[in-house]
Amino acid sequence: MTSRSLPVLRCLLAATPEPRPKGRLTGNEPLTILPLTSEMEEAAVKAHYKVCDRLKLEKKQRRMCRRDPGVAETLVEAISMSALECQYQFRFERWNCTLEGRYRASLLKRGFKETAFLYAISSAGLTHAMAKACSAGRMERCTCDEAPDLENREAWQWGGCGDNLKYSNKFVKEFLGKKSNKDLRARVDFHNNLVGMKVIKAGVETTCKCHGVSGSCTVRTCWRQLSPFHEIGKQLKQKYETSLKVGSTTNEATGEGDISPPKKSTSGHSDQIPRTTDLVYIDDSPSFCLMSRYSPGTSGRKCYKDKNCESICCGRGHNTQSRVVTRPCQCQVRWCCYVECKQCTQREEVYTCKD
Repeated sequence: MTSRSLPVLRCLLAATPEPRPKGRLTGNEPLTILPLTSEMEEAAVKAHYKVCDRLKLEKKQRRMCRRDPGVAETLVEAISMSALECQYQFRFERWNCTLEGRYRASLLKRGFKETAFLYAISSAGLTHAMAKACSAGRMERCTCDEAPDLENREAWQWGGCGDNLKYSNKFVKEFLGKKSNKDLRARVDFHNNLVGMKVIKAGVETTCKCHGVSGSCTVRTCWRQLSPFHEIGKQLKQKYETSLKVGSTTNEATGEGDISPPKKSTSGHSDQIPRTTDLVYIDDSPSFCLMSRYSPGTSGRKCYKDKNCESICCGRGHNTQSRVVTRPCQCQVRWCCYVECKQCTQREEVYTCKD
C-alpha cells in the first residue's frame, strides 16, 4: 500500500456522510436501555457495513471499520471535522482548501505543501475523533483513558472520563499502515501523517475538579483531555507556513531511503534538516491565482480590502460593490426566555477579485 492511497485522506477528500440510519444507537442512550431485538441488531450491522463500504477503504481497513459499529461513525466525523478545519484555516489564502472534482485528484498526485497539510490534518482528525469516541462511550473496543501516569498520583483521586489517546494512536497507526520506503513521496506522506498525530499528543491537558468541605481541595478528581480541534488546526497551519522542502538520500547503514534537504538548494528554500515535527514537501506549489488542474483560481473570490485583496487577487485588482444589508442590533434579553432585537439597516462594500 502506498501512502498516496492512505484511507484517512481519501475519506477526507472523497466521502460524503450519510444520514444516521433509523434504529441505530448513538452512544447517548441511558444504561437501562432494553436489549436490541435480533432484527434491530441485523439492521444496525447492515447500516454500519454500508457506511464502511461507501468510504472505499482497502481490505484491511474495511475489516477494521466493520468490526466495531462506532468506527464508521467516527470516520465520518473525522472527515467532516478535518475538511471544515482545513477550509477555516485557509479562508484568507489563495488556495482555500477547494477539493471538489478534478482539483482533488490532481492535488493529491503532487507533493505540494498544501498536500502535506491535508495529510497532517486528516490523521490528526481521525486521532482526535477516535479518542473522543472512546470517552463518549460510542465504541465497543475502548472506553475512557486508562492507566494515568501523573505526578503525585497518590494525592489525586482519578476520576472523570479522559480521552483515550492511547487506544486512538494504536488504532490510527494500524489503520494507516506501516512506513513505506518505496519512494520519497511515500516516505513524505507517512512523515506528515505522524506530524498530525504528534500535534494531538502534545496538546493533551490534565483537567481537575476539587472536592471538599467549604470549597477546600482535599480531593481532586482529574482526567486527561485533548485540545479543541480548532487549536490543532491552528498549530498545523503554523507548521504549513514553516514547512520544509526535502529530497531523498540513502542511509548507508540500513540501505533505506531517508528524508533530507534537497541536493540542490533553490532560492527561498532552506537546507535545514527536517525534524520529526516539521511538515515536509517535495514539489513547489503553483500560485493558485488562475484556474488550473489544482484550483479554480481566485477570479470572483471575495476578499477584504485592507487584509488580503492584494495577495488573493494576484495583482489583478478588485471590484467594489455597494449593498444595503439588514441585521439584528441592540438586542436585549427579556424575562422570561427570549431576546428582543431591533433591525438596523446599513450600507456595506463587498470586494471581489477581478478576472
